[in-house]
Amino acid sequence: MNKLLFYFLITLLFASCNSKEEVDLIVFNANVYTVDANFSKATSIAVKDGKIVAVADIEDINQKYKAKKELDVEGKTIVPGLIDAHCHFYGLGLTQQVVDLVGTSSFDEIVDKVVAFQKENPTNFIQGRGWDQNDWEVKEFPTKDKLDELFPDTPIALERVDGHAYLVNQKALDLAGITASTEIEGGEIVKKDGKITGVLVDNPQRMIDAVIPQPNRATQIQALKDAERLCLDYGLTTVNDAGLYKSTIELIDSLQNAGELAIRVYAMVSNTKENLDYYLDKGIIKTDRLNVRSVKVYGDGALGSRGAALREPYSDKEGHFGAMITPVDQIEGLAERIAASEYQMNTHAIGDSANIVVLRAYKKALEGKQDRRWKVEHAQVISEADFDYFENGIIPSIQPTHATSDMYWAEDRLGEERVQGAYAFKTLLDKAGTVALGTDFPVERVSPFLTFYAAVARQDLEKYPEGGFQMKDALSREETLKGMTIWAAHSNFEEGEKGSIEVGKFADFVILSDDIMTMPVDGIPNLKAEQVFVGGNQVK
Repeated sequence: MNKLLFYFLITLLFASCNSKEEVDLIVFNANVYTVDANFSKATSIAVKDGKIVAVADIEDINQKYKAKKELDVEGKTIVPGLIDAHCHFYGLGLTQQVVDLVGTSSFDEIVDKVVAFQKENPTNFIQGRGWDQNDWEVKEFPTKDKLDELFPDTPIALERVDGHAYLVNQKALDLAGITASTEIEGGEIVKKDGKITGVLVDNPQRMIDAVIPQPNRATQIQALKDAERLCLDYGLTTVNDAGLYKSTIELIDSLQNAGELAIRVYAMVSNTKENLDYYLDKGIIKTDRLNVRSVKVYGDGALGSRGAALREPYSDKEGHFGAMITPVDQIEGLAERIAASEYQMNTHAIGDSANIVVLRAYKKALEGKQDRRWKVEHAQVISEADFDYFENGIIPSIQPTHATSDMYWAEDRLGEERVQGAYAFKTLLDKAGTVALGTDFPVERVSPFLTFYAAVARQDLEKYPEGGFQMKDALSREETLKGMTIWAAHSNFEEGEKGSIEVGKFADFVILSDDIMTMPVDGIPNLKAEQVFVGGNQVK
C-alpha cells in the first residue's frame, strides 16, 4: 500500500510538472517596481512571446510555469523600459558623424576642434553641434572671422546646443545666398555694426539647411544604429523623436522589420506640407515598434539663444521679445486641420507668449473633442494665469535637465518675477494630472538618470544650488518614474502595451545597478542600466 501510494505521488508530481506552461524567461529574486495603478512591487516576472504573462512571487510563478531560461538578478531593482518622451533620436545619430562641440568652454576651443576634425575627416562641408556661449567666460555669440580666416574655401555650419542657432562662415553664407540685406521672419540674422556675424537664429537656418549635403543611405543607417546603441545603453526602450521626415520614418520602419533596430520609436511627423498631406490623409501607422500619429510644430525658438517668444522684453536685452517661428495664424490653422484628423499636435513652446498662443489654439480646435492628448513640448515659461489651460487634457511634455542647464542664466533672461513660472514641473503636474518626461537629446545628454536627478533634486552634479533650484516645482521619485514610463506611454496612446510591468504588456524592462527609489539622491546620476530587455529579448 505504501509502495502504491509512493508511485501515485511520483506520478502526480510528474504530471504536475508536465502540465506547467512553458515560457521563454523567468526573472526572479528581483525588486520589481511595476508602476501599475497601485505602484505595487513584485519579485518575479514570466515572459512568453515577447510579452509579460505573470508578475508575482517566484513560488506562485513556479506553480504554473516552467522556463526555457531563468535569470536570478540577486535582489537587483527592475523598472519598466524607460521612455524618452521628447528627443531627437535620428539627430543624435547624425551628431556622431560631425564635430562634437558639447562642453566646449570657449570659442577658441571650438576652432581647435573644427581644425582637428577636418584633419582626421576631410570633408567638403564641415558640420558641428553642441556649442553654448552661456558656458563661456565671455557669454556672447561668437563671430565667423576666425573661421573665415582658417577655412576661406570650405563652408562651415556649427549648430548651437539647442538647435536654434547656427554659426556659419562666409563660404556657407555665400552658398546660401545670405547677405546683409536678407530678411526672414521668425528669427534673426545677427549683425554687428551692420555686418553679418555668422550667427543665424531660427528660421534663417533653413537657408543653410538647403545647401548642406544630405547624408547618404549608409550614413543614415549608421546614424540610427549609433543612436540606438547609446539609448539602449541607458535603458531607453522607447524614444519619441520630435520631428522626422517621411523618408527617415520609412527607413526606421524597414530597419525594425528587418530586425536591425530593436528600439521602439514614437515618430512625430515634421510640420511640412508634404508630410501633412501624406500622413493626415493616410491616418495612424502603428506596428509593435513604430507609432506614427502626431505632428511636431515649432512655436518659437529657445531661451538660451533669446529666440523664445516672450510677452515682455528680455530682461537682458532691451526691446527684444524673441520670435514665433510659426506665425500665430498658421498655428491656429494647423490646430484646426490636425483636430479634424486622428493625429495629435505636439507644439514646441518655450516663452510665455508662445505658450499662450499654443494653448489658446488647442482650446479652440479641441472644443467638443475628447481624449486627444495634445502636447505642449517644453512648456518652459508660463504666465501664472495660463497654467489653468492644462486642466483641459493638454499634456506638458517637459525636460527636467533643461531647468538645471538653464538655471545659471534663466533669471537674467526673464527677471526675478517671470522666472517663477519657468520650469514649473510640479505646478504643471498638479494642473494636468500627468507629465511626460524626456531629455531633448542631443540638446541635453542621453541619460534618463540625469533626467530623474534633475526632476527630484533640481541641482547640478556639483549639488548647486544648495537646497535645489525653485524646489516648489520638484517632482517626487514616484512622479518622476511615472513620467518616464506609464505617463509617457499614456501621452503616446500606448499605456495598454507598455509603461508598466503588467500581464499582457510588452516585456520591456531594465535591471538597474541600485534602487532608484531609495538610494541617496546624489548617487542617481551614476546609476547604470546593467541589463535591458525589449520584447523579452536582452539587448544589453
